[in-house]
Amino acid sequence: MEPAAKSNARIFIVSAPSGAGKTTLCTRLRAHCPDLHYSISYTTREPRPGEKNGKDYHFITREDFLEKRAHDYWAEWDRVHDHYYGTAAVFLTESLSRGRDVLMDIDIQGAMQIRERFPDAVTVFIMPPSLDVLKQRLVLRGTDNRAVIETRLRNAVKEMEQKDLYGYVIVNDDLETATQALIAIVKRYRQGIT
Repeated sequence: MEPAAKSNARIFIVSAPSGAGKTTLCTRLRAHCPDLHYSISYTTREPRPGEKNGKDYHFITREDFLEKRAHDYWAEWDRVHDHYYGTAAVFLTESLSRGRDVLMDIDIQGAMQIRERFPDAVTVFIMPPSLDVLKQRLVLRGTDNRAVIETRLRNAVKEMEQKDLYGYVIVNDDLETATQALIAIVKRYRQGIT
């Protein structure tokens, strides 16, 4: 007999400045909670080395993105660093209606749009220990030139100023500690302890 769908399915949103460790933390959370339904964002940017279409992002053309936007396809969308990012509305509504918890790795603007449509969404902001550490992480990542890194750092300051819009804030100064904090938040809600 198949288990009944959960009636209290939730959306878990994780946001952070570029380089704060959001993707790594989400990957670790997914390994711990493999039944979380991961929301793969759409983007018009080019894939970074090692990224795969349909696994890391759905890579689409700018024209396709804008056409979908005109047809109200996106639950949330934004333009970030001259590229568009968005989440398919049908993915979220179908997942929740089937009782599946959803994990979203999205930016602040997207998180606020999702909270408008899904006010029960649980929001977590990942903070770097400092701007110096963030800059070091971005440089070591090796995917962006100096001008892009400087833009990301300027944006990071603005993003970190909005951390209080989130229900939870985790400082990622130790990966294992930050991972356990994120897992604990998700487990608390999934077990009905809120």
